[in-house]
Amino acid sequence: MTAERGKKTVVKNIFAGVGKFFAFIGVFVLIIVVTLFGMLKIISAYGSSRNTLVTTLLESGSLKFLASFCASQSEIEEIVAKTSLEAVGDANIDEELITVPQFGEDVPENNEVKKDIEIVDIAGLTYKGTLMIIKDPSRVSVSTTAYGPDQWPEEGGVPLKTIVERAGALGGVNGGLFDSSRYQGDHSYGILVSNGVIIRNQPQELGGLVMIGLTKNNILQIVDVSRMTPAESKRMLEEKEIRDAVCFQEETSADNNHFVQLVLNGVPREVNGAGSGLNPRTAIGQRADGAILLLVTDGRGYKSHVGASAADLIEIMTRYGAVNAANLDGGSSTCMYYNGEYLQDCVTFYYSKTSWQLPCAFVVK
Repeated sequence: MTAERGKKTVVKNIFAGVGKFFAFIGVFVLIIVVTLFGMLKIISAYGSSRNTLVTTLLESGSLKFLASFCASQSEIEEIVAKTSLEAVGDANIDEELITVPQFGEDVPENNEVKKDIEIVDIAGLTYKGTLMIIKDPSRVSVSTTAYGPDQWPEEGGVPLKTIVERAGALGGVNGGLFDSSRYQGDHSYGILVSNGVIIRNQPQELGGLVMIGLTKNNILQIVDVSRMTPAESKRMLEEKEIRDAVCFQEETSADNNHFVQLVLNGVPREVNGAGSGLNPRTAIGQRADGAILLLVTDGRGYKSHVGASAADLIEIMTRYGAVNAANLDGGSSTCMYYNGEYLQDCVTFYYSKTSWQLPCAFVVK
């Protein structure tokens, strides 16, 4: 009886210990949640801080709801209006501003190939980043996990490293907006073109979609497709001879705060305030000599940085000579891989040291 009573006591103590452990975890999580909401309320009491916080949250994928804890609906609309970019209309890319030189077919042996690619460290007050300058724009293309037009793997996307390696490329960055509802990078939104094949053609799948792509003549194009039918967008892709393209979203509202165009035909986009909140960013640009600029910046607490604004991206792109430039999918999606390592990995802790699961990416061969 004594032995059996001892066993029951041990079991009881184990359950009590487990109960205390989970109780501790529960209290710990509750304290964190209460603290975060308290911080939101404190920050939201100050004008400029509140504006930055609200616009930053509206740009996120899953934290948009927190903006309502900082301001009312009408206040959010007012904040977004004061911190945004001016509309650009239907501006067309002037291709005569870009001169792409002829590059030879011979690729130098060993590390000589890297001379055609320059890696530049970028730093600002609230972010750090990396700029990849590719002198030959024909080396930049879009690679995808899709088997063919609207045929996507059931398991979803893969890390950027995998996309780059499968393409036999040297590096790359994440590309356009995609379905991340299952955290698997299921499929790209809007328009996706890879090596001349139209993988997806749904220009009105989301509001405000803008296509960012490269022509067969290696000229960067930024085209608002939000009012196009699939037939019209298909005709546009054919007429402009788009070989590779993705989409991102231009939407300034109380529900969303996304932007695309940064520089058009050598003219930086006009900015109200910082133009946006502060977040990790991915952007693409092209210089007058045809060179492609691929930019990533960190944020969201990554290495104590909160992120870059739209004004920051415009400043960087113009500083490095971009004639045309566009913002791509940022936030947790932002990543850059080059020469066997991540120069920017995911800012989300459960994808640290790697990237989000992606359905496509801009790759550099």
